[in-house]
Amino acid sequence: MCLAIPGKISTIETRYDGAVRVAKVLFGGITKEASLEMLPQAKEGDYVLVHVGVAISVVNEEEAQKTFEYLAQIGEIDELIEHTQV
Repeated sequence: MCLAIPGKISTIETRYDGAVRVAKVLFGGITKEASLEMLPQAKEGDYVLVHVGVAISVVNEEEAQKTFEYLAQIGEIDELIEHTQV
């Protein structure tokens, strides 16, 4: 099963002469990169759902925290973080 997991955007940079936006996203202490091509409105400090290295939705902090708590309870957080990469 493939899931999107929430993370908080810490920084955003542009690449390829400004054509591509990439964020550093924090997932419970682990930082990964995620493409922001589907979320041009995303900004630093936003929580986003990331699926296979692409931010697909902006979510509120409360929703993100609930999701992290649930994933921790079922023991899936480590495996999901390992698979959330660009």
